Amino acid sequence: MSTATSLEQPTLNAADRCDRCGAQAYVRAVLPSGGQLYFCAHHARQVEESLRPQAAMWQDETSRLEEERSTSL
Repeated sequence: MSTATSLEQPTLNAADRCDRCGAQAYVRAVLPSGGQLYFCAHHARQVEESLRPQAAMWQDETSRLEEERSTSL
């Protein structure tokens, strides 16, 4: 039996919520232990300087905020 793994992380969606405030998450930090932390854009900016160097992966989709804003006008 083999297990397939994907190196590409799935896009964050509306079900992914910030671990700090519950808003929609636009950043996922994957820790070396395999744990994941989710942040809204606001809280991601607050922790990025200290957390990003420790993270195994930093998935930042905050650019989608501008895209979503421009398509809703």
